[in-house]
Amino acid sequence: MKIRVTKEFDFEAAHALDGYSGKCKDIHGHSYHLTVTFLGETIKNNNLSHCGMVVDFGDIKAVVKDKIEPLFDHRLILRKDSRFKGLEAQNERIRYVDYQPTCENMLMEIVEILAKEFSNNKNISLCAALLRETANSYAEWYKEDQ
Repeated sequence: MKIRVTKEFDFEAAHALDGYSGKCKDIHGHSYHLTVTFLGETIKNNNLSHCGMVVDFGDIKAVVKDKIEPLFDHRLILRKDSRFKGLEAQNERIRYVDYQPTCENMLMEIVEILAKEFSNNKNISLCAALLRETANSYAEWYKEDQ
């Protein structure tokens, strides 16, 4: 029997969408909410400390804290060719990326990181991820859609 296991995280980040004609073209911030869901069967081996689990919530937390939050939390995320280039001289928390830093593209980067980090665990798979940018705006990724 397969079970879905979900863990949620929050982080703060700012971005600007260069070339966009709306308000988001300028630097602004969001309180992001990330939800990640894994699918798998519970571990049946009673000799293992994580018996009965699909994946240890602590393992998910460790990956997000070590691999994802340093890239996004309290960062200003800008496209590499941003018109704001040069601000890094005044602020070390700027991160330049190869993509337009939309919620959708940020989620795609997060999914790639999670999939890579959990690729050695053949008992589970990342099946869904959601990145909420505001209370009523978010992007979703589902493995079944790929």
